[in-house]
Parts: sequence; C-alpha cells; structure tokens
Amino acid sequence: MIQEIIVTTTNEDGSTHIAPMGIREESGLIVIAPFKPSATLENIQRNKSAVINRVDDVRIFAGCLTGRKDWPLVPTEKIETQRLAAALSHLELHLERIEDDELRPRFYCKQIVEINHRPFQGFNRAQSAVLEAAILVSRLHMLTKDKIEQEIEYLTIAIDKTAGENERVAWAWLMERIESYRQESTKEKIV
Repeated sequence: MIQEIIVTTTNEDGSTHIAPMGIREESGLIVIAPFKPSATLENIQRNKSAVINRVDDVRIFAGCLTGRKDWPLVPTEKIETQRLAAALSHLELHLERIEDDELRPRFYCKQIVEINHRPFQGFNRAQSAVLEAAILVSRLHMLTKDKIEQEIEYLTIAIDKTAGENERVAWAWLMERIESYRQESTKEKIV
C-alpha cells in the first residue's frame, strides 16, 4: 500500500525542503523512492534522515506542485530538521540502506519516533480528488491530452459536490498549473 504524505528534509544550506511523495512500508522499514534527480534524494543521501508528515490540508500537496512551498515549520524531536506545523502526525526516520536504481533509488528508513499532534478526521471526496489531481500534475509530461482531460472531468465532480474552501484553493492552483502546461505544449507544437 502506498501512502501519500509530505516528506521534509534538510537542504545543504540548512533550509527545509518540502515534497509530496508516496511511501510504503516493507519489512518494518519505510521506503522512500524519489526520482533522480531531486532535492529529496540528495538530502536523504547526505543527511541520512527524513521526516514523514501526515497532513489533511490538501493545499500543501497542491502548493508544493505549483511553486507554493512556504509552509510553517517547527523543529522535530529526535533528528535535527523540521516538520510541517500542520502535520497531524510525523515520523522521524534514519536511513538504514539504499537500493540504487537508474530512475528511482529506494531508501529504506527506520522509524526513530512517531508523534501524533491532532486526530485525523478523514478525507472527504474533494480532498481525495485534489490528491489525485496533484499526482496527475506531477505526471503531466507522461500523459496524453485526452487522459488529462478525462481525469479532470471525473475529479471535478467530487470538487463540485464536496469541496470546502481549502480544497477549492488547492484545486484552483492545480488547474492553473494544468492550463499553463497546456499553453506551453501548444507553443512547442507551433514552433
């Protein structure tokens, strides 16, 4: 099972990198598999640590994919880095081993501590639609125009029926990114 979460890691300059990512558990370890190249990959290799942030504010997922990465942070408990202030819970991880791969190396991490900050109330359909649209945005370059349109048409139903203010904001950011991608693609075909 893949869980959609936000990973925070420490950049070389000491700032915090925030990235949405799917993780899984295998043999008691958390597996993080960032694409090459990426700041998350470099930071985990260098620092041998990462933080898993479980959040229900889908604006953070959408924001990270649309250039909005300035989210409030607070220090972690056991490793020297930061976590999202909005995290419902967070796990602090230590890198145990790496399985290299040309496209997506796998980092196997041991949980040092897990801390719950607030209860999870559950996702509504609009939150799930925003997560799916965020994943879609991260893969625009891999999908056909028709596939993108089909997915957006279907996901819009959940937004229209169940979205609150946060989901509408996140959805708007993602739709802006998709429209920008469409325009860039059209310009490339003309040239």
